[in-house]
Amino acid sequence: MKVLFLEPFFGGSHQDFATGFAAHSRNDVTLVTLPASSWKWRMRGAALAFLQKIKDIASYDLVFATDMMNVADFLALAGPSRPPLVLYFHENQLSYPLSFREKKRTPDVGLGFINITSALAADQVLFNSAFHLDAFAKEARKLIKQMPAPRPSQMVNRILQKTRVVYPGCRFSAEPVSVTQRSPDSHPSDPPLIIWNHRWEYDKQPEVFFRVLGKLRDKGVPFSLAVMGEQYDRYPAVFDSAKKTFGDQIKVFGYVPSRAAYHAWLARGSVVVSTAIQENFGISVVEAVRFGCFPLLPQRLSYPEIMPEKFHPDILYRSETQLLEKLAHHLLHPDAGQSLQKALCDHVQQFSWEILGPQYDNLLENCQKQGINPAGSCM
Repeated sequence: MKVLFLEPFFGGSHQDFATGFAAHSRNDVTLVTLPASSWKWRMRGAALAFLQKIKDIASYDLVFATDMMNVADFLALAGPSRPPLVLYFHENQLSYPLSFREKKRTPDVGLGFINITSALAADQVLFNSAFHLDAFAKEARKLIKQMPAPRPSQMVNRILQKTRVVYPGCRFSAEPVSVTQRSPDSHPSDPPLIIWNHRWEYDKQPEVFFRVLGKLRDKGVPFSLAVMGEQYDRYPAVFDSAKKTFGDQIKVFGYVPSRAAYHAWLARGSVVVSTAIQENFGISVVEAVRFGCFPLLPQRLSYPEIMPEKFHPDILYRSETQLLEKLAHHLLHPDAGQSLQKALCDHVQQFSWEILGPQYDNLLENCQKQGINPAGSCM
């Protein structure tokens, strides 16, 4: 089967997903991408840009597109010869939290409507977690209620009828790994390494993370720090101040482009921390756990869903104070959580592309066989 993969924001986790799927699919996948910048313009104009790039859409058996584009525009302009289209939601503009700057402006509800009409126009819709799907449906219904009558009140139900949850693949081996030994690069006397491997943006709440680290240092708890993750031209100023504050404890500071080097830092890590207020799956956390890091995560978002419930009391926190307590305990007693660490490492292997790739292929091939449904669903 020939699959046309459209990625309007080819960077970060979107890029990882696209290249991971292409590398592990048994189908013939053609990636057509746009740079990871000017995301609002991508939402509005990516369909036109893609149609300029695609020479013969009828030569493909299926289109697999992600959320940062207007799928309704694309399908209307692609014409009657177009193949079925599956839409994958990494995030949506209905439930994504606004930055402090954006809260001062009038919300741009048009971007949320693009997500709604895109999902309605697609033949099948996929979300990367049940948490994300529920958040989308809740906010979509809320937005439609704000419309003047007559309201398209059944639109969300129509979308849900052709929607399912499929977790994203991660780029690590599905083979069993050992987390009982630290990386060969580590020395037994080295202080435990705390991993930050998230985007340098407001929705990851880096100010909370660094505030907790400051309190740890004031208490005399030993630790070192790896601050990785992707950053753009503009990022929260707290990163620059943290570089000065924790300069002697920072082992790496900034994006690590080499996948091998990045994995090596994860293997050296003792604990990975998230303070996010927006996370629809959590690839960075899953990757760190797979390489042996003990996770400390907020009891919200997708984290309770992707981590085993029996371990929630150990790895999830409800407040900043509780995060401080759990993190201090783990740093002072790093060997105490080894058995749990191993169980979590085994748990997340299910998210490897080796395991999920065939599931995606089966789903897409089934959609292609059923063709374009007049009701907008190939389920």
